[in-house]
Amino acid sequence: MSMFCQSLFKRLRRAALLLCVGLALPLGAQATPGEVPVGSMLREATLHGLNGPDRKLSDFRGRPLIINVWASWCPPCIREMGSLESLAWSDAGQQFMVIGISTDDYPDAAKGLLRKNKATLNHFIDERLNLENMLGADHLPLTVLVDAKGRVLEKVVGAREWDSPEAVGHIQQVFHLKTTVKLLAKP
Repeated sequence: MSMFCQSLFKRLRRAALLLCVGLALPLGAQATPGEVPVGSMLREATLHGLNGPDRKLSDFRGRPLIINVWASWCPPCIREMGSLESLAWSDAGQQFMVIGISTDDYPDAAKGLLRKNKATLNHFIDERLNLENMLGADHLPLTVLVDAKGRVLEKVVGAREWDSPEAVGHIQQVFHLKTTVKLLAKP
């Protein structure tokens, strides 16, 4: 069976599982299996490096953390990658960490996209759906804002311009950080 067919089969199986789980839950209680809800602490997990070493999720404690969940086959994910890089390297970005988690079935596809985009952030591959389920990534892209202690503060589904003044202001508000972005006054 070709890699494409194997990937498609895996995704269809995952979609069927999520559909079955979704139908079994009461309306409004739908979640991925093992999802950590907003307000709760993330569990420990090993992150397998795509463009750097493996790390533990707890290695990122001590500073607020933005986790972006993406896939190389997801056009909105690809569109927002540049703004996440820009955010991470901005003055405001020095107050928190930004990492990426790929849900690709094949690490080579994810690595290829990172090379093409000249990614400098730490990116990791999700193996066995562990992080995808824990973070609640049933739609991509998903961006999760986590406080310095590991508590999930917010989950944002869909692509954003993360380096825009509005997004930076929102992130600083969620993390209770000092404002570093000054919006220009209109004449």
